[in-house]
Amino acid sequence: MERLIAAQFPQWSGLPVVPVEVDGWDNRTYRLGDAMTVRLPTAAGYVPAVEKEHVWLPRLAPSLPVPVPPVLALGAPGEGYPFPWSVRRWLPGETAARGHIADLPGFAESVAEFLRALQRCDPAGGPAAGEHSWYRGTPPAYYDAQTRRCLTLLADRVDTDRARAVWEAALAAEWHGDPVWFHGDIASGNLLVRDGELAAVIDFGTSGVGDPACDLVIAWTMFDGDSREAFRAAVAQDPGTWARARGWALWKALLNLVLDTDADPVRAAEELRVVDAVVGEHEAFA
Repeated sequence: MERLIAAQFPQWSGLPVVPVEVDGWDNRTYRLGDAMTVRLPTAAGYVPAVEKEHVWLPRLAPSLPVPVPPVLALGAPGEGYPFPWSVRRWLPGETAARGHIADLPGFAESVAEFLRALQRCDPAGGPAAGEHSWYRGTPPAYYDAQTRRCLTLLADRVDTDRARAVWEAALAAEWHGDPVWFHGDIASGNLLVRDGELAAVIDFGTSGVGDPACDLVIAWTMFDGDSREAFRAAVAQDPGTWARARGWALWKALLNLVLDTDADPVRAAEELRVVDAVVGEHEAFA
């Protein structure tokens, strides 16, 4: 990392480089001095996000109610590292998964406000949903075979008939709206908190222009009860979008259960909770 910085951005050479405390799967992230971060994709599939964020985050930022990562520089492959990479300004705060949230329903409304603002951004020329967004923003049918395989594999852990009804409803709720910007991974790890409130949204690697249903999954993964209802009211989406969102949430929870080769009981319980929540909500709204 130090060699890459020195070779391509000598003005920052000599600054300390330290791995961040909480990292993701798609990128390896380092602090560069006190005010910057460096992000390096971990595999070729994550490379399209680098230029996409470099081009579009500065265009989206002025229209959003909280900060998004300020892009400072675009790095090239070199020094044995095979992919493009980026330098961003550091955004202070803790992830919502670890930080204290003073008022969860109010926080849910702030997340909804962010999503509504993102959807109002001009989509002209934006990257249409597809491979670069891991098919977020497309119909959930892209993952139909995978979801059905997961249901078969989880027949001893999940009420597959009830879960399959959620999936079938998601497939039937075809989207006919105009394409809008979506984030693609609105999750507690990508929401920064300061003083108990939403302070920033990070990691736009799966963002694009298409169907915003995928951005509603947080309704079940982070919110519940009053906070879920506050989010639902503030984000103001139609029943079909919510049906597709339940499908997205179901797909991801089932996939995580299948891929959890370590059989982590805490994680498994959380995924099963999500499955139960979307099944129960589908039946309540049917």
